[in-house]
Amino acid sequence: MGDIFRGVAFFFGTLIASRLRKTDVMESVLSFLFPFKLYPRSVSLMLLVLRVLFGVLLMWHGVTKIANVATAADSFPNPLGLGHRLSFYLVVFAEVICSAAVIMGAFYRLALIPIIIAMAVALFVVHHGQAFAAKELALIYFVVFVLLYCAGAGAYSLDNIIAKRLNYARLAKVDEVSAFKPADYSSSEE
Repeated sequence: MGDIFRGVAFFFGTLIASRLRKTDVMESVLSFLFPFKLYPRSVSLMLLVLRVLFGVLLMWHGVTKIANVATAADSFPNPLGLGHRLSFYLVVFAEVICSAAVIMGAFYRLALIPIIIAMAVALFVVHHGQAFAAKELALIYFVVFVLLYCAGAGAYSLDNIIAKRLNYARLAKVDEVSAFKPADYSSSEE
């Protein structure tokens, strides 16, 4: 039975691989994770300040949750039906680990997704129907992190360093390919 499963998996794997070129898929994943953008110095500095400021503030919320894990985990809201503890640990992951990645600008877009989801759930599900004062902080974090996602990490980030190296590698590959391309010496003038 295991050999049949492996054979079927191999067949469909090769079929899918023949349809999608690995380089195209890898290029799109790398360009999503490490977009190469040229930023003015002032914009990069502003993005760095916003990343550090809001990342540290959100991380502080996660650290205070960890400090009270014994009491907070069992009484934490369960808005998606995943269980109180799992909801608690997912929010702590978003607020601590993902905030650290945002501060450093490492896997920036990927790190912002759990933060944005956590803030959206807090804003639209957990605090639904409550006074604006209860929603205010989640709304601020949600808006700021969505705007940071759209703006990108800036020049002062680990992602930008990686993107530059990847971009140089891509340009080097293009130059190698064009260097070995035969020249076209035919001309219409004779």
